Amino acid sequence: MYYKDNTLVFLNGEWLPASEANASLYSQTMHYGNGVFEGIRAYKNELGFNVFKAHEHYQRLLYSAQLMHIDLPYSVEELVSITYELLDRNNLTDAYIRPLVYLGANMSLEPVDEVNVFICAWKWEKYLGTQPVKAKISSYQRIHPAAQHVEAKVVGHYTNSILATTEAKKTGYDEAILLDHDGYVSEGSGANIFIEKNGELFTPSRGNILPGITRSTVIELSRDLGIRVTEKPISKSQLLDADTAFFTGTAAEIAPIGSVDKTIYPLQWEDSLGYNLYQMYRQKVLFNDLQNQTII
Repeated sequence: MYYKDNTLVFLNGEWLPASEANASLYSQTMHYGNGVFEGIRAYKNELGFNVFKAHEHYQRLLYSAQLMHIDLPYSVEELVSITYELLDRNNLTDAYIRPLVYLGANMSLEPVDEVNVFICAWKWEKYLGTQPVKAKISSYQRIHPAAQHVEAKVVGHYTNSILATTEAKKTGYDEAILLDHDGYVSEGSGANIFIEKNGELFTPSRGNILPGITRSTVIELSRDLGIRVTEKPISKSQLLDADTAFFTGTAAEIAPIGSVDKTIYPLQWEDSLGYNLYQMYRQKVLFNDLQNQTII
């Protein structure tokens, strides 16, 4: 699914067949989850393709690494250039890109000197599909911000997401919504959330969420359209009383939520602010990073 016989990946300055790339089984990332990553999308357009907000993604990757005491040996510009070359070498235009920073062999619980940089890409459709999602409020709580750097995209954080998603799917739902330690809505298992009520949008404020790049794009687009967006704590009752809601994330893009638990939202997706924003988003992703535009 993720690679073919001729797929090339980037690993520590080399271009290798995906089947030949490997990592130590004694990696600290493997045993303890200390590593950081990103999810980025490229979109085919009339000029070739565009990697959407590549600079912002790699800025966040470096920020995540810094918070986890990982010395990343590449600059943002170098990583962006490598990403465009990766897509060129694999003849990919519409693609999902996964940079992963993982650490060397070390069984101690302290910073590691050996830092590895792996970047791969594959074709991946919208993570949550195109139909309205049936979501469940998870019994698992979002990671407490006093325990982890929740604003960093850390490998180990996603065990929290896996537990929430598994619980949701086992009980007949498509996706989970996690609450924070105060009982307010935090985010989905791998995406931010917006609710719509009376022609306005609301999204959980920063502090207990991973502040997503798609989330910030939706806020920018909303303000361009004159749509009022408020970042605030959102209670469970406000989530259930919304007219409709949607998830945002690089893998999911903008995904409609049709229901939460047993509550079905009354507003049809096609009549919602989220639907209009999705149409604008699909246009914006084609040409956002023109300084690195690849022409084919």
